[in-house]
Amino acid sequence: MSSIRIVLVETAGARNLGSVARVMKNFGLSELWLVNPKCDRHSEEARHMAVHAPEILDSAQIVDSLPQALVGCQRAIATAGRIDKGEMKVTTPPKGLSWLSQVETSAIVFGAEDRGLSNTEIQHCQQVMRIPVNPDYPSLNLAQAVGICCYQLQLLSEDPQCHENLTSQIAQDLIKSAPIDLATREDIEACYQQLEAVLLKIGYVYPHTAVHRLRKFRQIFDRANLSPSEVAMLRGILRQVNWATAHLD
Repeated sequence: MSSIRIVLVETAGARNLGSVARVMKNFGLSELWLVNPKCDRHSEEARHMAVHAPEILDSAQIVDSLPQALVGCQRAIATAGRIDKGEMKVTTPPKGLSWLSQVETSAIVFGAEDRGLSNTEIQHCQQVMRIPVNPDYPSLNLAQAVGICCYQLQLLSEDPQCHENLTSQIAQDLIKSAPIDLATREDIEACYQQLEAVLLKIGYVYPHTAVHRLRKFRQIFDRANLSPSEVAMLRGILRQVNWATAHLD
């Protein structure tokens, strides 16, 4: 299995945190990243619920923002209970996790218990994954949601044929044609920030329209499976555009 991180954003419940550590160990995952946690991972409640997995709590990486938690990742998938009608691709756990495990390092991102993930946080991921549940009561406990994803990953690791069976032909073609060495999320994010600055400078977007327009560019680039050299080339073009606009007569 590829290296897959479990990323929790602003987790408030120490018991939930401990339960996540336990279910991660049940299924052989160990990389836990906490974005601005609202509870103490070393508390008695957290360690009690972790049972025999306190080392996962102890080794958890603490960061201030989601982009920091995705440093080094080539793909990231967000989880959501309610999905607004929008342009972000929404997938199921079998398909989404199969896509995720096809790269060397990736992440599954879970939101805060009371609000889930914001639209801004979701934009840092390439896909959104929704666990099919009863629409009359779609809210899953955080540890339950993590457990379902860990279980699905275990199924995929035991039956590699699931990757071919669960992935559409279009997705398979993209995977086969994609660079072996995909760019990391922090390199892509830096490119997006540079692109936004240039587009604002040349007047293609305005401050009040930048977020919506940049979302379109994110979707285009995320579909492209860019390699590090391709990202470097794009950033070189943006630097040259920035220089040229500063030296126009």
